[in-house]
Amino acid sequence: MNAGQRFDGKVAIVTGAAAGIGHATATRLANEGATVYGADIAKPESDSDGGIQWRNLDVADEGGWKALVDEVLQAHGRIDVLVNNAGLVGSYESITDIDIADWHRIIGVNQTGVFLGMRTVAPSMLSQGHGAIVNVSSIWGLVGAPGVAAYQASKGAVTLMTKNASATWAAQGIRVNSVHPGLITTPMTDRQDQAISAELVAKTPMGRPGRAEEVADAIAYLASDGASYITGAQLVVDGGFTNV
Repeated sequence: MNAGQRFDGKVAIVTGAAAGIGHATATRLANEGATVYGADIAKPESDSDGGIQWRNLDVADEGGWKALVDEVLQAHGRIDVLVNNAGLVGSYESITDIDIADWHRIIGVNQTGVFLGMRTVAPSMLSQGHGAIVNVSSIWGLVGAPGVAAYQASKGAVTLMTKNASATWAAQGIRVNSVHPGLITTPMTDRQDQAISAELVAKTPMGRPGRAEEVADAIAYLASDGASYITGAQLVVDGGFTNV
């Protein structure tokens, strides 16, 4: 089976799909044959994405998740792939300095959003006896950094929720893996202090930020049947940052 056929006949939901890694992933899956529902609170960065059906979704809203999953199941009777990508940095503050409202907002999107995605989609995957879930964490879900307390807490939770889900559902045919990007050029990182980005690049052995398409490659692999014996894995896409 060549790469162009990996997702023929499959149905996928990708969150945070309007831009960056989510947009690159939704586009990749659609180009490889999947019927893709791209979910986001923002409008997509391109209106000409063939094969992607756009839906508004606040991932922290359980009712929104239920409505989306019901729609997909009514239309197609199946969900083969879930990519929980939606996320935000939101605050660069430490534990003692972060505003509590910012804490709850970041945890709500990055952590609870992934929880709700898996909670809502898993029953259909369990019924059909197979499915692939890829949760987008971060290098900051693996190693420490100063500040960014809520972001690190949420991404660390995604890492371990992934392992929990993979252990829980492996025997039922659902694979659950996480991807851990380093500094990737996206609208989100473009908005952060460029001194932070420059420092991260300086500490990256490959000497450059990654591209959203490079993370999409990793996500698509884990979502594909080519990764059929992989579950509970942490695939790091960071140019070697966490290796040094």
